[in-house]
Amino acid sequence: MKKCFGWGGHDIVIGRALPPNARPYCVCVCTEKIHSSSREYGSSSRTFLSPRSSRTSRLTDYLLKYVLFSSNLLFTALGLAMLGLGLWGLLSKESFSQEKLGSLGTDPMLLFVFLGLVLTLLCVTGCVGAVRENYCLLRIFSVVLLALVAAQVLAAIVAYGLQGRIADFLRTGMLTAMARYQDDLDMRFITDEIQTGLQCCGAENYRDWQINSYFNCSAPGVQSCSVPASCCVDPLENGTVWNSQCGFGALQLDEFSAQSVIFLGGCLGSISRWIQQHSGLISTVVVVLLGVQIITLVITTRLLDRIQWNRAQARQGLVRT
Repeated sequence: MKKCFGWGGHDIVIGRALPPNARPYCVCVCTEKIHSSSREYGSSSRTFLSPRSSRTSRLTDYLLKYVLFSSNLLFTALGLAMLGLGLWGLLSKESFSQEKLGSLGTDPMLLFVFLGLVLTLLCVTGCVGAVRENYCLLRIFSVVLLALVAAQVLAAIVAYGLQGRIADFLRTGMLTAMARYQDDLDMRFITDEIQTGLQCCGAENYRDWQINSYFNCSAPGVQSCSVPASCCVDPLENGTVWNSQCGFGALQLDEFSAQSVIFLGGCLGSISRWIQQHSGLISTVVVVLLGVQIITLVITTRLLDRIQWNRAQARQGLVRT
């Protein structure tokens, strides 16, 4: 027997007469049919989104995809700029010539080339993966980006814990650059930029230039007992012409006489003071860069989940057909 509900709320058993007080125009809907329809509807409602929710989800995914594409495109341009700068520096110095190949491994421009190449390849992978919704490319992009974020966080922790050793490393690097001032154009450029920008001379003080074989007071030649022009208080004659000899003989002067010609303080102290004065800005830049990378990682993960969901829906559709 199949039990039905009458219009007036009376239970009806198919095959039996209607009760006397039942309405003759009642409509019967079988209980089995109701339960069957509700089960089908429940299963379908779990599988498919409502039209409005589906449109909202598609719009959100569309925006996230093109935010990911735009950010990767911006960093691709930055990577290409770094790569171009590094290659330009190597070519302008003729670093690939036969006599300079031996010192190519220590050329600072190689760092720009390496970072630019890695950044460009990584961001191009993200761009193509976002536009094409390619699961493999987005997975590679997310794994590499996660590794880079973890490496940066680890480097920041190590740098904070080894501040003393970093100071010793900077001092050793500065003295090495000073000793190779005339022989290495890169070292010379970096040293001049630091001394000019921070208005300093030497590592600890201006007398550190004794380490240079050309500026040492025991060296022959006109550069004996001298310092580079980047140490001078006013290296420009009449405000226009760079006077490369303004530091000649400065190491022979006492501090009172030398202070009117050159900067007396060393660059290590100036670097330390500059970091302390701009610690807020440095922290903000670090946090923003890490934040951008983490947000990019979250967006990539969302797109990967969406691609997997679409594939699962496509497989279910094939099974039903």
